[in-house]
Amino acid sequence: MGTVLVALASASLLAWVYLFFFRHWFWRAAERLPAAPPSRPERAWPHVAVVVPARDEAATIAATLEALLAQDYPGPFTVTLVDDGSRDGTGAIAARIAAAPASAGRLRIVAGTPLPEGWSGKLWAVENGIRAVRAGEVPPPEFVFLTDADTVHGPATLRRLVGHAETQGRDMVSLMVRLACATSWEKRLTPAFVYFFQMLYPFGAVNDDRRAMAGAAGACILVRRSALERAGGIAAIRGALIDDCALAAAVKRTGGRLWLGLADDNLSLRRYPALAEFWDMVARTAYTQLRYSPLRLAGTILGLSLVFLAPPVLTLLALATADWPAVVPSGAAWALMTGSFAPILRYYRLSAVRAVALPAIATLYLGMTFDSARRHWRGRGGLWKGRTYAVPPSAHHG
Repeated sequence: MGTVLVALASASLLAWVYLFFFRHWFWRAAERLPAAPPSRPERAWPHVAVVVPARDEAATIAATLEALLAQDYPGPFTVTLVDDGSRDGTGAIAARIAAAPASAGRLRIVAGTPLPEGWSGKLWAVENGIRAVRAGEVPPPEFVFLTDADTVHGPATLRRLVGHAETQGRDMVSLMVRLACATSWEKRLTPAFVYFFQMLYPFGAVNDDRRAMAGAAGACILVRRSALERAGGIAAIRGALIDDCALAAAVKRTGGRLWLGLADDNLSLRRYPALAEFWDMVARTAYTQLRYSPLRLAGTILGLSLVFLAPPVLTLLALATADWPAVVPSGAAWALMTGSFAPILRYYRLSAVRAVALPAIATLYLGMTFDSARRHWRGRGGLWKGRTYAVPPSAHHG
């Protein structure tokens, strides 16, 4: 028994040594845009086209559009909202905002067209928006800003994104916006969601041109039009459910330079007040992330169990049996795990004491991941706003 405990504890510690020290410091939550972009003459700021796909977003669309129209961006920019078959009055609310003097003719409303086979609904709406921009804006914009209809951006967002892209020579700049973190369940699960995303797509590796790692956060993506076209446009990822990371991969694969960081004043308005709602959000695409592979699913369950569940379980078991050689590595692994979670808790203005709950939170995420696979096996994977997307043939492997 003692030998087994020591072996498992040592394996867990080795995993945490790698994650803590050699996974591009993902846990530091340190990547931020400069607070003040460089000063430039107004004529030097490039034209930006903002594209907002919207489907049944009546509760948030006004706040989203008003924040976009209030951007203090010195150069020319337009906002195109694509009403993707909304039945709740989203289009009517947007039309009233477009007709108001404050919009200054910057906002256009485009009606979505029927969804073709092989496209996800959001990406087809984005494609409709980009086609409208291409047809209606001369000269064409240098940048396209993709955002969600439930996200409010601070007034300096476009200025900071474009400033960073121009001064650093980046083809795509993306921010992980602040997710809602007010209710009890949001406080438990939201920081961990961002933490796991950073672990999976370390921002330092994404931002390193020498590495193939690519990632983005769909609620806030600025991309050069030339880089988007070089990557094959939205059509190149038309069936992707995790469309933001798929787009980042396509851009980086074709020579584009990426930058991904955490937001300061960019807020998601979408709420997850109950466990069931958060569970559905994660379960919708978790198995997609594993490429619909049962082997990857099994490996994920085993790996996360070793990384997040083994340290506290083995530590308590070793203490109960006075197996001191096992206490040291398991306790060290638990300490590294707890310390790694503290920065993202501080980012969400929560007490670092909450880090001790990470093993229990990881167990919930394991359940969501397995449920995602179960839904896929039952033909209900990818369900979102009344649409269920089929798995592309290329995804069937593993």
